[in-house]
Parts: sequence; structure tokens; C-alpha cells
Amino acid sequence: MSFEAPSQAMPDADATGLQWRPATMDDLDNWAGLIARTAAVEHPAWHEKRGDLVHILESSKNPPRTSTLLGLDSGGMARAYGRISKNPRGDKATGMACVDPEWQQRGIGSAVLVWQEEQVRRRFQADEAAGHTTAPPRIRIQTEEQHEQQATLLLGHGYGTVRWFNEMHRPLSASLPEVPLGAGLELRTLDPTLFESVRQAHNDAFRDHWGSEPRDEESWRFTIEEPTARHDLSAVVLDSDTGEVAGYQLTSFDPDAASDRGFKEGYTELLGVRRAFRGRRIAQALLADAMRRYTDAGMDVASLDVDSANPTGALELYLGMGYAPVNRSMTWEKML
Repeated sequence: MSFEAPSQAMPDADATGLQWRPATMDDLDNWAGLIARTAAVEHPAWHEKRGDLVHILESSKNPPRTSTLLGLDSGGMARAYGRISKNPRGDKATGMACVDPEWQQRGIGSAVLVWQEEQVRRRFQADEAAGHTTAPPRIRIQTEEQHEQQATLLLGHGYGTVRWFNEMHRPLSASLPEVPLGAGLELRTLDPTLFESVRQAHNDAFRDHWGSEPRDEESWRFTIEEPTARHDLSAVVLDSDTGEVAGYQLTSFDPDAASDRGFKEGYTELLGVRRAFRGRRIAQALLADAMRRYTDAGMDVASLDVDSANPTGALELYLGMGYAPVNRSMTWEKML
């Protein structure tokens, strides 16, 4: 499904000292370079790489012409970027952005944020006109607790925190847990024949999770084909009688992050158990299996992120498996 909107209003070139336009495939190296320079100074736990940007530019639900913004200096170097993302039937949009450290404190971050808010308003108007949603426009932005400058910017524009998340690590040098699966369940390594059934299981498992929306084929393809995805380190638990997916664990590994952070981590991107199968220690078995896969792959740490108010008690589950919080992030929200 595609989205058409009125041409976007760009930030003021005279006020910001930058020329603004949507991102294109020709900008990939320039754009990725901007993000890498910013990450080298700000040290986020994760940042977008070139492969992630390719996925962004390939989106039909969020066409780059109306969903991305690049600010270029007089020499054509990318110094700032912003983007928005929204599911047509969703009740929120999300925003991502960064400003080159050498160009911060010039009002450019505010200019990008104002652009994001205006594009979100336009997107909600277009989706309402198409009969997709009647929700009021809302934007959410994620920041890490350490980035106080970003928090100050968002507070100044009327945002408030609505959720906290914990990044958690589990050293693999410690004794690994043994959690066998119960009768009638079997574990398989993720492979392409399971992609669609795992998508459906994910939508079922995350129905009661805050901020989660059903993932269609396109958004799931971006998840499964994410450049750092490691299917060999991911696993699915099946009902032995029906072949139904009971639970799943999707892993990524970023070798660049390993160089930056000084350790190799297997990161659990998604862990879900369908409602009908909860209470059978499937999540624990998947995590224990993941730890062994990570250890065999030469990794140092198992890591994941968890919503501090997760309704399924995930935080307690992870603590019980030996994970400990190492970093916090927050979700900011503004009703437009």
C-alpha cells in the first residue's frame, strides 16, 4: 500500500545554513556517514547502518519522498537527517533523526523536529481521508537516558516521557541454564519456510504489548531481512502435533557494534510466546538455547531490551535468567 501526500515543507535554508531535500539511493554512503560520525561522538547502543537505510528507501508504506529529509552543506555533505514512519492504520507515527556533532547547537535539531511533526500531521490527514484511521495525530521518539541534549530538545517542544525500557546483558562466561522443552514441543532453527508462520505468531503474541502494531508482509520482511539478522542464531518452538508456532526468538549480530563496544553480543530482537502456549517455560527454553548458540558462535554477551512495564512479566523472566540492566532508554510522545 502506498501513500501520497502534498509536497513537504522544508526547513528554512537561510536559518539553518543547509539545503534540504528527501533522501535517495544516491545518498546512501553520505547518509550512513553522517549517522556514523554522530554515533562516534554520542555512543548510542545501536545506530542505523547502510543496509538499514536501503530498507527505509524501499518502503512503500513510507515513501522516502515524503518520509525522509536530508540537510546538506555547501559541499554536499550530509549534516542532518530526519524521517518518520507510520502504518496506514496505526494510531501513532515514530520519528528518527540526527545532527552532525559539528553542526549542533544551531537550531537544526529543532528545525528537523518541526518538519517531522508537520509530516506526521499530513500523514494522519491522508490516512484519515483514505479511511484508514480516525486517530488524532501522535508522534513518538526514542532516546537513550545518557543523551540529555536530546531530552532537553524534546521537552522544549512539548514532549513527555510515556515509557521506559531497559537494555539488559547476560555474560556468557557464567554457567548457562538448562531449560528443556516440555512434552509435545520441538525446537527448530529459523528458516525461510517458517517466516510467515512466525509473523502470524508474532502478531498474536504481541497483541497485548504496549505500542505494538500488527506487522504486515512488508514490515515483517524488513525485520527478517535486516542486515544484521542471524537466522542461524534464531529459533522457533513448534507444537509437535499441529506444527503450529508456539514461540520464537529472533537474533541479530552487528560486527561493527562489537568493534565499537568492545564485546560481541548476540541480541534478541524479538522473543514471543503465543497466548495459548504461555506458562510452559517456552520463553526460558528459547533464551537458554540462544545463549548456547551465542557461546558456540564465540560471543561474549547475550543482550535484549525490555519494556519496564511489560504486561507479561518479561523483566522478571530476564532477571531470573541472569540478565541485568545496563542502560535505559525512554519513549517520548506528543499529541499533535
